[in-house]
Amino acid sequence: MNLKTKLILIGILFYNISLFAQDKYLLSGIVSDQNNVPIPGVNVIVANTSRGAATDFDGNYELEVKAGEKIKFSFLGYISQTVTVTGQKKINISLAEDASQLDEVVVVGYGARKKSDITGAVSSVKSEELAAFPLGDATQALQGRAAGVVVQSNNGGEPGAPISIKIRGNTSINASSDPLIVVDGFVGASMPQANDIESMEVLKDASATAIYGSRGSNGVVMVTTKKGKSGKLSVELNTSYSVQNTANKLDLLNADEFANYQQTIAGNPGYVQGSGDTDWQDLLYRTGSTANHQFSFSGGSDNINFYASANYFKQDGIIINSDFEKLTFLSNIDAQVTDKLKLGMNLFGSIGAKNGVSTQSSGDSANGGGDDVISLMFRFTPDRGIKDPLTGKNTTNSIGENVDNPYAVATERVNETKTDNYRTNLYANYDILENLAFKTTFGFSSVNETIGTYVPSTLLANDGGKGGTAEINNRRSTTLLSENYLTYNAEIGKGALTLLAGYSYQKNKTFRFGAGAQDFIDDDFSFYNLSGSNVTLIPTSSLTEQEIQSQFGRMNYDYDDKYLLTATVRRDGSSNFAKNEKYAIFPSGAIGWKISNENFLKGNDKISNLKLRASYGLTGNQAISAYQSLASFDNISGMYGGDIVSAVVPNQAANADLKWETSYQTNIGLDLGMLNNKISLSLDYYNIDTKDLIIADTSQPVYLGFLTAASLRNVGEVNNKGFEINLNTKNIYNENFSWTTDFNWATNKNEIITLLNGKDILLDASPSYFSRQDTHILREGEAAGVFYGFESRGVWQGSTLPVGTATLAGAVAGDPLYTDVDESGVITSDDRKILGDPNPDYTFGITNSFTYKNFDLSIFFQGSQGGEIFNLTNVQLYNGDSNASKDVLNAWTPTNTSSNIPRIANRRDLSSRFIEDGSYIRLKNIALGYNLPEAITEKFGMSSVRITVSAQNLLTFTNYSGLDPEVNYFADSSSSSTGNTTQGFDFGNYPTIRAVNFSLNLKF
Repeated sequence: MNLKTKLILIGILFYNISLFAQDKYLLSGIVSDQNNVPIPGVNVIVANTSRGAATDFDGNYELEVKAGEKIKFSFLGYISQTVTVTGQKKINISLAEDASQLDEVVVVGYGARKKSDITGAVSSVKSEELAAFPLGDATQALQGRAAGVVVQSNNGGEPGAPISIKIRGNTSINASSDPLIVVDGFVGASMPQANDIESMEVLKDASATAIYGSRGSNGVVMVTTKKGKSGKLSVELNTSYSVQNTANKLDLLNADEFANYQQTIAGNPGYVQGSGDTDWQDLLYRTGSTANHQFSFSGGSDNINFYASANYFKQDGIIINSDFEKLTFLSNIDAQVTDKLKLGMNLFGSIGAKNGVSTQSSGDSANGGGDDVISLMFRFTPDRGIKDPLTGKNTTNSIGENVDNPYAVATERVNETKTDNYRTNLYANYDILENLAFKTTFGFSSVNETIGTYVPSTLLANDGGKGGTAEINNRRSTTLLSENYLTYNAEIGKGALTLLAGYSYQKNKTFRFGAGAQDFIDDDFSFYNLSGSNVTLIPTSSLTEQEIQSQFGRMNYDYDDKYLLTATVRRDGSSNFAKNEKYAIFPSGAIGWKISNENFLKGNDKISNLKLRASYGLTGNQAISAYQSLASFDNISGMYGGDIVSAVVPNQAANADLKWETSYQTNIGLDLGMLNNKISLSLDYYNIDTKDLIIADTSQPVYLGFLTAASLRNVGEVNNKGFEINLNTKNIYNENFSWTTDFNWATNKNEIITLLNGKDILLDASPSYFSRQDTHILREGEAAGVFYGFESRGVWQGSTLPVGTATLAGAVAGDPLYTDVDESGVITSDDRKILGDPNPDYTFGITNSFTYKNFDLSIFFQGSQGGEIFNLTNVQLYNGDSNASKDVLNAWTPTNTSSNIPRIANRRDLSSRFIEDGSYIRLKNIALGYNLPEAITEKFGMSSVRITVSAQNLLTFTNYSGLDPEVNYFADSSSSSTGNTTQGFDFGNYPTIRAVNFSLNLKF
């Protein structure tokens, strides 16, 4: 190539470079809000490229661009804008606030309100949060995500175990403290599957809950299911599978250690070691699993929208022979029939089947609670196998109670529960005038539950060898709900007025039937052939009916988008109460002040939202069993003159003045948003005085020399007060990466103000073979259901007693020392004192969510500080007549007098020695998700594909020595009992699970 040619090519190259340089130029400008205030940190991105910039503190930006390129301006809390460059050197942008963030719609009773207009205390959980983690029960999503809400399984990780919820503490002693569940307007409905839920709102103060009157004192959980949207048909498939294991195991003695323990420490030198060496935990634990598959489709036109889904859930528990499966169907149809008339229908159905092992035994069954698989797994002697090598029969405990081995109980005893649940809810909404609408709803639900149990002839729980025992118990419940209400909206000058007035009627009917038989020819037919027995037990049946009719009204007034007023009233009449007290009125009022909308704060670049809230109102609690105001009688029988004689005696005296428990609630709150709501903070202080507590009064006159008949009376008062914090921060938010944090914290102090005649009430919830000692006490000035017993002071060495201590009568060296409260020199029941409180000092949850391009990561920690646990498992394991923890090998003996573990003796005295701190911090959930790029999904005709890997309960930080600090023996507080006030035991609970989950979401 000659020189001339080279020069020509170089010239062409420089010419092209100069042309390219001319195409690219520097664009600058200022980004501000609608009030002309500069916005720092705005993302300025060239579409479909990696080129971008961010505005400085004064809203300025500079970016190299080419003509024809599209520039996107985006910032959290504002509506994004995209402009096309046409050669301008300067482009100034004004971003409008995204009102949807602040004006998110929140579902409340009989309507919905903008979040910015809410005057009450309300927490929300949206479908996106539910989708982040796999949940067997959607209620679990509230745990650690809503301040002041405590969620706990009634039996650990048991398949199909019910969930217990408490909102702002325990407001009752005998009535239920569970909140009201409202699903799509149906009061008292069962919870749908998590994938079908659009949102859950927790209504916590009287301003929000008084619209439900007598059922609002424990809070209300509002559940809204998904509905169809206009547009093309959308099809979605969700499928997930998880692998589950126990989160922990107890460190117990093996066969050799156990024999040595019995012979040298437990005072049983003649003990002969058995031929087995069985780790019962290894034998009964297994790798569990869950499979969850959901198919849904939705869509609609301008006039009709629909959503339908079907879900199949299957869980194999981590204990052998425990499983649960459930098939669920949900459908929502909404039709705009005319310009004025809209009709809708909600259908729900589920069929469930549960096979369980006996857990949380009360010990009231045969052989001292020998059917409790979990406690048997810990206490059964390790030197026995499954079968006796000589007889081929099930082995029994070599010491202590004569009970079957846990493997035999788990595999041979039958515990089956089948539940069918159906619900239909219809509505019609008619616009009478432009601003006046009438809505009528009619709903019907039916629950049919059958529980079958069979104890085969091979188990000792069947009285040692006679033919098997079978029982069938059936419960059929129906609920009818009819509600009608008018809604009026009007603009009055600068004010907006909404009025609501309505009527509600609900009727529940429950029929129960039970039958049983004994002494079957063989065990082949379980409980399915009662007629094949030699002994038929007396059948039982009952029918209860409960009705509640109500009138309700609400006024919402918003003046100039600054000043808010809410007033609510409901009048309830309930058949649960006596004829003199069937009706009650529950009013409430609330005010709100949007300070950020005042002229002196409007446009402030630091404070984007500031609102004060205050409310006061009355709510009630009518959650007691039917007919409690009426007199009732029992049959008794006895021997007289060699014959069996039956008689009828009073069981409960009538009370014609029995009425509602009433809660007087005060709430003061503040909502703060800063830096265009990059930081959002809500603070709430509340005080709840619950009066007219329903308590059993046994100080009734003796009738005819027989039993003392108790009656329920309104004689107590309890107080709950607390503080709640909800904090959300958008730490980083740009085109490719974001990081947000959600934090909540809550504390609640519970105190009994008054009891009947100021007298203590002692409660016992321990197993019967624990000597039936009182475990809890109700006392004025203390929290409801604090622990009660002896205060442990170490080990007595057999010499002079330390000052202020004593022992039980007949004690010898090595026995426990206790505080001598009455200074009598010997420990008696009068030396018992308050030992601890099962209620936590505070609870909290923190979620960090990250996104990077198509990846997202969510990490959720949840915890509790304070709250003691009564470790009844350790009471059993240090008793001497069962297997034991390894540290019993260091128990006090005449040659080991320095030990702080008392000598092993066959006693189960309840003392502070077995009460432990239940504080914990837990990595509750961690989930990593990936969304396939649209370029790939479009090729397969899909709108999106999402893959998620998650794990639950991976890490727990606690000093508690038991299996898990989230235990609650007898946790169920849903019925009229002392379940509210006998919490905090650890004994025989189904273990908490640790799980790894894989899920796939496909949308078409």
